[in-house]
Amino acid sequence: MPEGLHPALRAVSDAVLAVASQRSVEDVLQQLVHCARELAGARYAALGTPDGAGGFSRFLVSGMTDELIAAMGPLPRTHGMLGAMLASAEPFRTDDIHTDPRFRGWWPRGHPDMRSFLGVPIVAPEGVIGAFYLTEKEGADQFSAHDRELIELLAAHAAIAITNARLYERSRELSVVSERNRLALELHDAVSQKLFSLVLSAESASTLLDRDPAAARAQLDRLAQLARESLDELRSLLFELRPPDLERDGLAGALRKHVELLRRLHGVDIELDLEDRPAARLDGEILRVAQEALQNALRHSGAHHVAVRLHDGVLEVSDDGAGFDPTDPALRSRRLGLTSMEERARRLGGRLDIESAPGTGTTVRLHA
Repeated sequence: MPEGLHPALRAVSDAVLAVASQRSVEDVLQQLVHCARELAGARYAALGTPDGAGGFSRFLVSGMTDELIAAMGPLPRTHGMLGAMLASAEPFRTDDIHTDPRFRGWWPRGHPDMRSFLGVPIVAPEGVIGAFYLTEKEGADQFSAHDRELIELLAAHAAIAITNARLYERSRELSVVSERNRLALELHDAVSQKLFSLVLSAESASTLLDRDPAAARAQLDRLAQLARESLDELRSLLFELRPPDLERDGLAGALRKHVELLRRLHGVDIELDLEDRPAARLDGEILRVAQEALQNALRHSGAHHVAVRLHDGVLEVSDDGAGFDPTDPALRSRRLGLTSMEERARRLGGRLDIESAPGTGTTVRLHA
């Protein structure tokens, strides 16, 4: 092990931990390229991921001003030395990139001249998925073998981080699609039922208008009530479609706002006992579980009282409604929300407990 590698390993460890706190692919790559530049002592650094069509899907840089980046124009193509680092799993370093035959001998307008160069591919099981490009070693004429080892180590972790970030983004996309499909189904059912009732009430009022004016007025009153209920249900569903500002309000604040709306819409007593706490990365998943549990309590159980508690990482939603058998497969096929809550709990790395039986109310408890 080369002398001085222990502090360097600590630096790599710090870099990897910083990357692990990010989630979007873009954030992960930007953190990685900053880490690479600092670890190797480079003036400039870049990280590119190919798009498979001769270009880069992403090309992030570190050490350049926004004005310089803008002056260089669109993303580069995977030609010359940029492409060479994607064609092989082997790293490459030189004290003067101009002397290498793969260097095309030109830069985009506004691009700073560069000499010393270190290129390290990022290799995943499926092949090269990107590369680090470092130039202009500070305080020396060229990057050292030690610099190369450090960036190779970072690249190994980068391959895992990029893969995990991509998987996380895909899971979020699938979650969003699933959530919107559920809301679309709810919206379709709610609107269809209410509109059908509205049409029947209108037709009945029209038929009774001449023959029985008093009965017609009763039907018109019913029509107005159904219209108000339809508007309330639509507002509730649209609120669910609009993402809450968790960063501004925190989980407890977002829950308070949601519960306040539900109180107005449903006229049910909803008790709140919430612990304010710093925002956490997966608060959105916890909020969705709370919304789903509240929706089940208010729309399916006939509850008169609902309680929401959040303390020490445990979310609890309980009601005094009709209750149900959580193991009943026929009921689960109708209430997709139960499965949705369990899937969210798994994504959180937590546990979901559902305590209920016919006639005893329901308690949903999420250990996040």
